[in-house]
Amino acid sequence: MSAQRPSTPGGLRAVVDAEVLARVGGLGARARLIAEGALQGQHRSPHRGASVEFAQHREYVAGDELKHLDWKAYARQDRYVVKQFEDETNLRVFLLVDASNSMNYGAPSKLDFGATVAASLAYVMLRQGDAVGLQVFGQALGEYVPPRGRPDHFWSMVRALEAAPVGGETRIASALEHISEVAGRRAAIYLFSDMLDFDPRTVGLLRELRRRRHRVDVLHVLHPDELSFPFDDLTIFEALESTEEELADPKGMRAQYLEEVTAFCDDLKRRLGEGDVGYRRVLTTDAIDALLLSLIGGRAA
Repeated sequence: MSAQRPSTPGGLRAVVDAEVLARVGGLGARARLIAEGALQGQHRSPHRGASVEFAQHREYVAGDELKHLDWKAYARQDRYVVKQFEDETNLRVFLLVDASNSMNYGAPSKLDFGATVAASLAYVMLRQGDAVGLQVFGQALGEYVPPRGRPDHFWSMVRALEAAPVGGETRIASALEHISEVAGRRAAIYLFSDMLDFDPRTVGLLRELRRRRHRVDVLHVLHPDELSFPFDDLTIFEALESTEEELADPKGMRAQYLEEVTAFCDDLKRRLGEGDVGYRRVLTTDAIDALLLSLIGGRAA
């Protein structure tokens, strides 16, 4: 539970910071891929005469160009699949942004911060020629923007991030299951969430994505209040994802609260690390350009 704080006013949230984009635009996103060569976004050119070598099929996703559908495969399998070729070797990046009720805490809120970081990361990747997709989620799945590598695709994701939040409780598993279905070949997956839905099912899905050789990083987004509990007077605390309220003395519960929060974060990092899933705890007061530089320079730590 957390003390009541004003959330971002209604309407579109501003997720584009022109100054941040100007600073991060020149970052070397390729550097972070050196250790995992299978994910590097370099474009190979295995041309054989006038043709390009076929690599694999993947499931058709709404928004894919119809010209890439394999109609012969459809006739055999009665399902829509898309042809992929060896020159389509740009990195596929999926950004999963938690827009549940708890992410609206603070000013700027955790959702505002996570959306801005996600948009900035998309900007860097698109400048490198990589394909970036987005899944917004809360209690239900929100808008899904399939991966594209065109520069103007950035604004498709910005519009989705600026839309009203999905709301409800945090339900990470459904978003992970959807990405598992559409990710296809190896990709980089970034999850932005306060991780209130961290249960064995969520852990298992994150680990399974990693076992399938996707790069998986969790950005654990928190407000500084959640780590310092800076409340002194008798306060009415509201549950972030329900209607429960409780009048409490912060001084009498601070020590236990801080102990439990520390244990939760440590356990989260440990269990993700055991599955080789990257973990980084970030605060809404962190400098976004410095955070991006650390992300693209190596695995989340």
